[in-house]
Amino acid sequence: MSANPATPPVAPPDAQRLSRAEFIALLAFLFSTVAFAIDAMLPVLVDIGRALSPADPGRAQLVVTVFVLGLGLGTFLAGPISDAFGRKRVILFGIALYMVAATVAALTESIEMLLAARCVQGVGSAAPRVVTQAMVRDLFAGRAMARIMSFAMAVFILVPAVAPLIGAGIAALFGWRAIFWSFLAFGLASGLWLALRQPETLPPAARRPLQARVLAATLAEIAGHRRVRLLLVALSFAFAGMFAWLASMPVLFDQTYGRAAEFPFWFALIAIGSVPASLLNARLVMRLGMHRLVVMAMLLQALAALGMLGLIALGRDSFVPFMALMLVQFSTIAMIFGNMNAMALEPLGHVAGTAASVMGGVSTMAAALIATPIARAYDGTALPVTLGMLGCAGVALICLSLARPVAGEAPRHGPA
Repeated sequence: MSANPATPPVAPPDAQRLSRAEFIALLAFLFSTVAFAIDAMLPVLVDIGRALSPADPGRAQLVVTVFVLGLGLGTFLAGPISDAFGRKRVILFGIALYMVAATVAALTESIEMLLAARCVQGVGSAAPRVVTQAMVRDLFAGRAMARIMSFAMAVFILVPAVAPLIGAGIAALFGWRAIFWSFLAFGLASGLWLALRQPETLPPAARRPLQARVLAATLAEIAGHRRVRLLLVALSFAFAGMFAWLASMPVLFDQTYGRAAEFPFWFALIAIGSVPASLLNARLVMRLGMHRLVVMAMLLQALAALGMLGLIALGRDSFVPFMALMLVQFSTIAMIFGNMNAMALEPLGHVAGTAASVMGGVSTMAAALIATPIARAYDGTALPVTLGMLGCAGVALICLSLARPVAGEAPRHGPA
C-alpha cells in the first residue's frame, strides 16, 4: 500500500499490515453499517407500527428519520474525537454503542424507547461511516485513495441491494424484532474484524487535542480552503439528487408505475447492475484523475435526466426509461462520492477526521434540506424528481468547473 509521495500518510508502517483485498473488504463492511441499519428496516415499518403504536401506526416511519438524525449528530462528533484519540478506538466505541442500542430496540415494548434507541444507534453508526474515511486518508492520498474507495464502494453497493430482502426474510422467519438482533450480530462481526486485524493508523504523535480552541482552528482551516468549499457544495447537491430519487422511488413504483410489490427486486437489480461502474472507476481513476471522472459522471446524470424529460414532454414516459435513469444515477454514485471525498480530503490529511466529519455532516444535512421539497413535489409523474436531479447535477457541475484539479488528481499519461 502506498500513498502519493507529495502528501505522505502519517500512519506507522505496521498500519498497512493487511493485504489490500482484506483492507478493502473491511472498509466495505464498516461502510455498510448505516445502509444495513436503514434498508433492512424498510419492509417491517408497518409491523412495528401495528405492534408498538396501534393508535398511530404512522409513527413507525420515525424509526428511519430518528436514526438519520442521530447519524447527523454523530457525524460531527466522530471525526474530531478520532483526531484526538485514534481511529480504531473511536470506531470500536461507535460499534459498541450501535450494538447496545440494537439490544434495547429488540427488547423494548415502547415506541418511544425504540425511537430513542434508534437515535443512539445512529450516533454510534457515524463512527464506522466517517472515521473509516479518515483511516483510508491516513494510509493513502490522491488517486490511490480514490482507487481504494472505489473498490470498497463496489463491494458496499451490494448491501443496500440485498438489505430489504434480508430484512423481509428475517422478519418472515423470526419476527421484526429479530432484525435488531441481526444488527447486534453485524456489529459484533465488524468490531472483531477491526479489533483483531487492523492496526491503528493514527499514531499518538499525529493526534490533535480535543479542545475548543484547536477545533475552532481546524474548522477555520477547512473553511479557508476555497476548493474544499466548492467541493462541499458540489457534494451536497450530488447527495441531494440521490436522496430525492431514493425518497421518490417507492411512491413512483406504487402510484405511477403500479409495481410496488416488485420494488425490492428491481432495487436490488439496479444496485447490482451498478457494481461494474465502481470497478471501472477504480481502473480509470489512476489514468484520468478524480476530477475528470467526477465531471464525466455528473454530465452523464444530467444527460440522462434531459433524456427522461424529453420522453415526458413527448408523453412517452414509461417504466423502462425510468429504470434506465435510475441505473445511470446509481451507477455514477461510486464515481462521484468516493472521488469527491478524496479530492476534498487531499489538502486536509493532517485533520482528516474532523474534515471527514464536516464534509459528511454538512453535505448530508444540506442534501436532506434540498431533497425534501423535490420529493414532496411529486405529482403522479416522474417529472418533479427528474427536474430536481437535473438541477442538482447542474449546480454540482458549476462548482466542479470552479474547483480546478490539483497535483495528484490530474490525469497521467501511460499505463496506470
